[in-house]
Amino acid sequence: MTLNGLSIAVIGAGIGGLAVARALCLRGADVTLLEQAPEISEVGAGLQISPNGFAVLRALGLDEVLQARSVQAEAISLRDYRGGEVLRLDLTTLERPEYHFIHRADLIDSLADGARAAGVKLRLMQRVAAVEAGARPVVRMVNGSSLDVDLVIGADGLHSVVRRALNGTLAPFFTRQVAWRAVVPNLWGRGPEAQVHMGPMRHMVSYPLRGGTLLNLVAVQERAAWTEESWSQTDDPLAVRAAFGDFGSEVQAMLAAVEEVHLWGLFRHPVARVWQRDGLAVLGDAAHPTLPFMAQGASMALEDAWVLVDALSEAEGLAEGLARYQERREARVRRVVEAANRNAWKYHLSFPPLRWAAHTALRAGGAFAPDRMIRQFDWLYGHDVTRKAG
Repeated sequence: MTLNGLSIAVIGAGIGGLAVARALCLRGADVTLLEQAPEISEVGAGLQISPNGFAVLRALGLDEVLQARSVQAEAISLRDYRGGEVLRLDLTTLERPEYHFIHRADLIDSLADGARAAGVKLRLMQRVAAVEAGARPVVRMVNGSSLDVDLVIGADGLHSVVRRALNGTLAPFFTRQVAWRAVVPNLWGRGPEAQVHMGPMRHMVSYPLRGGTLLNLVAVQERAAWTEESWSQTDDPLAVRAAFGDFGSEVQAMLAAVEEVHLWGLFRHPVARVWQRDGLAVLGDAAHPTLPFMAQGASMALEDAWVLVDALSEAEGLAEGLARYQERREARVRRVVEAANRNAWKYHLSFPPLRWAAHTALRAGGAFAPDRMIRQFDWLYGHDVTRKAG
């Protein structure tokens, strides 16, 4: 199916929306990107792009831009909360060791520049009220205007209007976990590795950004009190310091440098049952929100974007292409979501004998079978949606 002249509206100028918009335009589609904010910007936080996500950026012609603005990771270090390394995963031994830490704003800027360069029409301050499926789907804005196109793609996140049109409303489940995030100066000269400090009912992840000048911090705690699912919610830095007050000196030093911190509740959302129908489709968090315990949110959105465009290009018609897209993606993202759901308890072991046994097993694995420890992620990091089978 040729995409030349196909009119497509993409809702949401996040990672998935910008990536799919560029990919579509590069194949000849007429793409309008609708974003409710007055500018394309992103809050200050870091994210990880593993090799499977990097493969998509390379296929989109954005790999050099990413490399220039990111830190290429060399290792992931699992550490006891009081200090001391439990397991070190050497990322340079991966088949494709293209694992990167990047500031979210830098990735968004790079993708936005790439979308504009490809010819995407960016329309800001466009808050979508509803979408209507059909042979000629319609996007209706809060301001009363509307847009009818051949295809509407919802890259509109957790509270997706398009997901709701396809699946109705499903209430998420509060995991009884909250996360703080902050960015601090890298006062300790931390190198290109992610550190995960694991403690009873809590863990903290830290890694460098922007040439190693900054450290991104994400601290997760299990607690009963309900917390809103919002990245824009701020908290007192004293709260996160108190929550991790019994962690070792490494963590204490990083938290002491926090001046501004955001807090959000972690919710488990079901993977959407219907991803596409009658000229509507969803991708990224709109289709399959995932907890952050596999660091795959950005890479899954990038994979979705590529596969959606590839499936449309190879199909005889729009409906066939959309169906192929869901068929090619659903099993993989369900596996990633389930893996992320399982990972939290591994970091949060609170019964001392169990934690000791688990850490001892990890140390033994790292000492005697380091290749096996890193190879367990081949199914994830070694997958390349841009590579044709055979």
